[in-house]
Amino acid sequence: MTNALLEDLKWRGLIYQQTDEEGLEKLLSGEKISLYVGVDPTADSMHIGHIVPLLTLRRFQQAGHKPVLLVGGATGMIGDPSGRSTERQLLTKEQIEKNVNGLKKQMERIFEFGDSENSAILVNNYEWISQMNVIDFLRDYGKLINVNYMLAKDTIASRLESGISFTEFSYTLLQGIDFNYLYDHYNVRLQVGGSDQWGNITTGLEIIRKTHNEEAKAYGITMPLVTKADGTKFGKTASGAVWLDPEKTSPYEFYQFWINTADADVVKYLKIFTFLRKEEIEALAVSVEEEPHLRKAQKVLAEEMTKLIHGEEALETAKRITDALFSGNLKSLSASEMRDAFKDVPTAEIAKEDKNIVDLLVEANISPSKRQAREDVANGAISINGDKVTDVNYIVGSKDRLDDEFTIIRRGKKKYHMVKYV
Repeated sequence: MTNALLEDLKWRGLIYQQTDEEGLEKLLSGEKISLYVGVDPTADSMHIGHIVPLLTLRRFQQAGHKPVLLVGGATGMIGDPSGRSTERQLLTKEQIEKNVNGLKKQMERIFEFGDSENSAILVNNYEWISQMNVIDFLRDYGKLINVNYMLAKDTIASRLESGISFTEFSYTLLQGIDFNYLYDHYNVRLQVGGSDQWGNITTGLEIIRKTHNEEAKAYGITMPLVTKADGTKFGKTASGAVWLDPEKTSPYEFYQFWINTADADVVKYLKIFTFLRKEEIEALAVSVEEEPHLRKAQKVLAEEMTKLIHGEEALETAKRITDALFSGNLKSLSASEMRDAFKDVPTAEIAKEDKNIVDLLVEANISPSKRQAREDVANGAISINGDKVTDVNYIVGSKDRLDDEFTIIRRGKKKYHMVKYV
């Protein structure tokens, strides 16, 4: 028996590990199920490295299944040792609550919520784990899992030499309790997670098996770690992680990250991150091979991802900024759009006062000397906020300060600088 959804996940390269493949195929072919992904609120925003399991869960929802989104208000206070060589810094309850609210907003952009049978629901494991006292924890769950079983987990074994506290040692058991609770109260039959979650998922399956009869059926799937063709880490830029929060990574920066995807990676990312059909992706793959200079695949990837995470209006803004920078026509941009577009260009701080263009170019280290600055201006190589300046006596004043805070100066065709006024 072949299930179309699982076949599509395999084609997209989204299945890394799977428990009881035949049993899960039979289950999905016979009924609609509830399934879950857990996210710990270690920050007030997710970054793009977090969303592969969530997007996979969204594919299940599109196929009629019900997503249960677990935000780890309790497990986030403990800290998952997975993928770490040192102990996590414990967060306060106030930090956790703030982070939970941030994650909820981002999940609401990805999933469909409402009153239909397969509408997504949000749960917080603080609701049930916080009600459990230490005696209940040890008697009801601690006795189910052998210490040797836990020591064999890769995430725990890798930390034994450097040291792991009992707090983090207990994390896999707490996540197993989550799966068991959702199995009992929400009829959740499948947990989906990144490849680093395999040990936690199988602990949950073990707890379900031991607290129910042999007829109890639950399953786990993990996604592979996303990598780049050149071996460097996915989801990082010179400025750091690519966040879903527009205050941390603007929609323009987000759009630029995807549009700058290498040809060697773009088809893979279209499969993993977008909801385009197989035929559409295969057509774009042909374009990458036959007309790579058009970068059709990168444009579609950037548009699909920006629209999904930030919405249509933010996508249009990102495209407008991109077009303005390509053409050099900055006059079409607002001050806030200029600030986003030139966030990472060389920046100089100078006093907020009227200043001759030649003096400003030297003081801001845009031109190396007054002689060169005069030549740059006279030769038409200098633009201020998109307007070319050719008068060496031009005074840069309040009219040139965007939001009374900064000025964008271009030297030559592509060298932009931001002057901030203090």
